[in-house]
Amino acid sequence: MKIGENMFFDKIKINGMTVPNRLVRSATWEGLASAEGFVTPALEDAMLELVDGGVGMIITGHMFVAEQGRARERQLAIFADEYISGLRSMVNRIHDHGGAVVAQLAHAGGYAAQAITGMPALGPSPFAMRDGELCQEMTEHDIDVMVYSFQQAAERAVAAGFDGLQIHAAHGYGLSQFLSPHFNKRTDMYGGVLENRIRPLVRVYEAIRRVVGEKYPVMLKINCEDFVEDGLELQDSVRVIQGLATMGLDAVEISGGLLTNRPTTSSTRVGRFDSPTKEVWYREAARVVRENTKLPIMLVGGVRSFSVAEGLLSEGVIDLVSMSRPLIREPNLLTRWASGDLRRADCISCNKCFSVLIKNEGFFCPLARAEKSE
Repeated sequence: MKIGENMFFDKIKINGMTVPNRLVRSATWEGLASAEGFVTPALEDAMLELVDGGVGMIITGHMFVAEQGRARERQLAIFADEYISGLRSMVNRIHDHGGAVVAQLAHAGGYAAQAITGMPALGPSPFAMRDGELCQEMTEHDIDVMVYSFQQAAERAVAAGFDGLQIHAAHGYGLSQFLSPHFNKRTDMYGGVLENRIRPLVRVYEAIRRVVGEKYPVMLKINCEDFVEDGLELQDSVRVIQGLATMGLDAVEISGGLLTNRPTTSSTRVGRFDSPTKEVWYREAARVVRENTKLPIMLVGGVRSFSVAEGLLSEGVIDLVSMSRPLIREPNLLTRWASGDLRRADCISCNKCFSVLIKNEGFFCPLARAEKSE
């Protein structure tokens, strides 16, 4: 295949960042940070494997902006200045290999890991966490602290040399919880109508933009829908995207589902998506977003075939293709496709890569590793 014959291999500019092709490694919890959240050689090596495999833009796994907002063990941290040096080393190595890397900033909200942080989990309203306990409701001061934590984390991301940053407001984490009536039962200025529920996200965006400037890429990850009763729905997601676009947002990544959803509606759906018609879970949602914004759109969820991805790009539905699990199995997927081997991604969406993550073994595909050992 000749590079240039397909949009997949075209460059794209997002504010001040040039991405060499249209493949994005969507933010993925790698489980390769140290216990304290520092960059490790294993994490750096995993990033370089993606760059060398052809990924145009890497979005880091969700980096926690505050100790109280930590979601996982061995999750990458950016809540203090002491993390900048290690992050800068990783970013520099990625740049040396010709890659672009974006910092995803996140606060787990009511899904924070109390057993790790030693602090109560705070959400927009009390709701049952993954361990069954109720999280505590954030006070207005707690919300102020969260906003400031995002702002400080953004300053650190710039200092570390990241090419841009992404605000994580999807999958039921903190900012997603505020957007969703499923979690947000508040009756004050942060609850009720969408104009109130979006307020924490707007404040976070404004705080970040103040410190990074107008020419630095700031992106958003958001659910098209939560797929639960009283969850965020597409029409409200579109309004959120439109609102932030008028404020200068540079790009949006569309996903869907919550951490606690059943396997058929979660953001990491299980099943064999082995035909073009079964791929791309949020295709129609992306079309609706495209009709309502001129922002560059990234889409994650179920893309497994070159022809499907190229079709989405050439039809103008999206501008970049985001992948997660397929790149755990095959970090060199785009290089394979560029060579003319257009077989669909080897990933079978079994989620065994997450089973090893939960065991603190770091992310890898057990099936691929077993095949190599045979």
